[in-house]
Amino acid sequence: MKRAVRIAAACAAVLLACQIAYLAIQIAREADHDEARPSDVILVLGAAEYHGRPSPVFKARLDHGFDLFKRGVAPRIMTTGGAGGDPVFTEGGVGRTYLIGRGVPPEAVIAEMESASTVESTAMAGEIMIRMGLDSVVVVTDGYHVYRVKRMLAARGLKVYGSPRKEQRPAELHDR
Repeated sequence: MKRAVRIAAACAAVLLACQIAYLAIQIAREADHDEARPSDVILVLGAAEYHGRPSPVFKARLDHGFDLFKRGVAPRIMTTGGAGGDPVFTEGGVGRTYLIGRGVPPEAVIAEMESASTVESTAMAGEIMIRMGLDSVVVVTDGYHVYRVKRMLAARGLKVYGSPRKEQRPAELHDR
């Protein structure tokens, strides 16, 4: 009896290890794969903002989304993110202001400004897209994040393509 329990436990541990390895491989594949293609909207997930300015990570995401917009990947860009403790600014609003400052027409930028997490961001962005009749999206976020975000949006019935932001050296992420 004890031997059967040990064998079952060992099999379960091997199965769990295989599942974790498979998931890690899928995340790594998506982190390095840019699937940007013509879509209805480019979704830039929020990151921190500092008193109305995007953090270096958020700026890198916004710049990548801007480049995709300029290439004509989609006619709209959506930014996400709530206040995160800031009494004046939201990540979504800061992202919108930043993109307009770079030359994106105001009517082409949609800002979701209430979410407090990735789960909320994808749920609210997905709801906005569905209400606007948009069904395809290019998601811009960090590479390690793409796999998870794509699954969340696809669960809402959207066609989702990932486009991880360009990785930068740590020194380039510091404010200047």
